[in-house]
Amino acid sequence: MTLWHGRFSGGMDDAMAAYTVSLPFDQQLFQEDLDGSRAHVQGLVHGGLLTSDEGAALLDALSVVNEELVGGTFVFDKADEDIHTAVERRVTELAGPTGAKLHTGRSRNDQVATDLRLWTKRNLALVKTDLLTFCDILTARATAAGETYLPGYTHVQRAQPVLLAHHFYAHGWSLLRDVDRLHDCMIRLDVSPLGAGALAGSSLPLDPDYTASLLGFARRFENSMDAVSDRDFVAEALFVLAMIGIHLSRMGEELVLWSSEEFGFCTLDDGFASGSSMLPQKKNADAAELARGKTGRLVGNLTGLLVTLKGLPLSYNRDLQEDKEPLFDSVNQVRLGLQAMGGAYATLQIHGVAMQRAADGGAIAAIDLAEYLVVKGTPFREAHAIVADLVRRSLDDGRELTELVANSEHFDEDATALLLPGVAVTRRTTPGGAGPTPVAEQAVRFARALDAAKQRV
Repeated sequence: MTLWHGRFSGGMDDAMAAYTVSLPFDQQLFQEDLDGSRAHVQGLVHGGLLTSDEGAALLDALSVVNEELVGGTFVFDKADEDIHTAVERRVTELAGPTGAKLHTGRSRNDQVATDLRLWTKRNLALVKTDLLTFCDILTARATAAGETYLPGYTHVQRAQPVLLAHHFYAHGWSLLRDVDRLHDCMIRLDVSPLGAGALAGSSLPLDPDYTASLLGFARRFENSMDAVSDRDFVAEALFVLAMIGIHLSRMGEELVLWSSEEFGFCTLDDGFASGSSMLPQKKNADAAELARGKTGRLVGNLTGLLVTLKGLPLSYNRDLQEDKEPLFDSVNQVRLGLQAMGGAYATLQIHGVAMQRAADGGAIAAIDLAEYLVVKGTPFREAHAIVADLVRRSLDDGRELTELVANSEHFDEDATALLLPGVAVTRRTTPGGAGPTPVAEQAVRFARALDAAKQRV
């Protein structure tokens, strides 16, 4: 039996029922639906619409349903088109005629919106925790990296040496921004729609502020039409989740490169890699590749919902049923990705010698030569041209850059020391830079920022 059977003389066509059913995926909302129903029942008692005995009977029935759903003994009926219908049907079976009062003053429109906001609040909080755990891992790796350095890249070309700790912190700051975005998103979604009804509120003595407080929402809705139709919070959550995915994708791409024999910067732990079904020697960075690949799925979930929302008139439309699957999927994939990639980074074997060898070769300290000339009064553009000419001659003639610098009229004898292994990275001294002093300061700042983020959670 549907929640609206009285208006219709016949049953729903089987094809239509199969097309509209949402129970296979909205079962995930069962805990939120039960919590929302408990608050609604208490609100009905509070407003004098139910006696205390009736309220107790409904709350007892809801507790039984909760036990059945958690324990896996709940029996769904083929007529249950969604979790909300299933819960109300079972409550009515348990509470008798009183069960028919459960939906008093409530529409499935405000019910679904309430459930989804509760689910999103709770699950984004879990994503936050996963992000913070990953930040702890990056902090530990940065601390353990010590004085190890490697090439920093622009355009996937060696650019300047940077401390490995600096590289790890770069990822850490991006994940902390994701935590901030989740926090901001959760502030905006922390609104209770319960009491908005189908779209216009109710003539019954309901108290949306009271039920909002019971459910732990910061406030109740201001406009009933907006309350039942707003899915901005889902779109915003999907954007933040896609952004997290993009950061994971970038980190994944890095591990794919670093763990290749061509780079040789690291080795993935066996627990976060796979082999080949044909080639016995292979060790593939599957966790990293999936972090990269699944990001397209996250972006697709966001894009799909935005297209769904773009043409909807006020207020509720059945199109909004399409908000849940992309949200559920994105939360699940991001949480799995954070845990898998966090594990990969936590167990990563770093090959510091290979990193430092790559950072010591060629003309990677060329900017230090140019800045040497700047300090002596040479305009930067002229200094740039002088050093660039030496680099070109080194490449064309096959001569060491150190030899050309030593024989250049533009440099004194001390200039060649700038090209010695490990020197260039120590010369990055500006705040936020990649050298030992600013990285040590950065470590303190990152720890403070991470602690502040944990306190907010």
